[in-house]
Amino acid sequence: MARGDWRLLLRISDSEQITRRYFVVNGFDGALAMLGLLAGFRVSAPVPIAVVITSTLATAFALAMSGMSSAYISESAERRRSLLELEQAMVTRLPDSHHARAAGWVPWLVAFVNGAAPMLFCMIIIAPLWLAERGLLPSEDPILVSAAVGFGLVFLLGVFLGRVGSTFWLWSGLRAVTVAGVTVALIILAS
Repeated sequence: MARGDWRLLLRISDSEQITRRYFVVNGFDGALAMLGLLAGFRVSAPVPIAVVITSTLATAFALAMSGMSSAYISESAERRRSLLELEQAMVTRLPDSHHARAAGWVPWLVAFVNGAAPMLFCMIIIAPLWLAERGLLPSEDPILVSAAVGFGLVFLLGVFLGRVGSTFWLWSGLRAVTVAGVTVALIILAS
């Protein structure tokens, strides 16, 4: 399907904002989940880096699968409902229309975005762990480096939301980092 076709389907199904929201929300979820795991490993007894990588990777896959499946199930139901309501209002079936194509394809796109966002953010955050395991990152504590990457991504998500919402980007970024910082602090205090 051509890029213009996707845009048309997203526009007629009013799904552009939904996909953007899912990307940000699930990217934030992925980043906070990784920061939580990293904080837990950091305050635990020394944990082999391979265990940290396996655990964070397993969490990333679980978040991606959860995001994809939940978004597909909910979006396909919503798209079918919207198509049925449109058909009832028009008193005709629309099997070959753009609306029918949107009802079939948009849930897949939304599901992909919903699952890909946490996976992408998680992979970026845990990249320093892989580099350290292979001796390519000269750091005594790759967990702290990964956490710094995680906080940086959370800040960038906040900046993006500030731009979307036409608010001052710095405050929006700092607000997102504050949420992440409070989350990590609570995990450390609970340990």
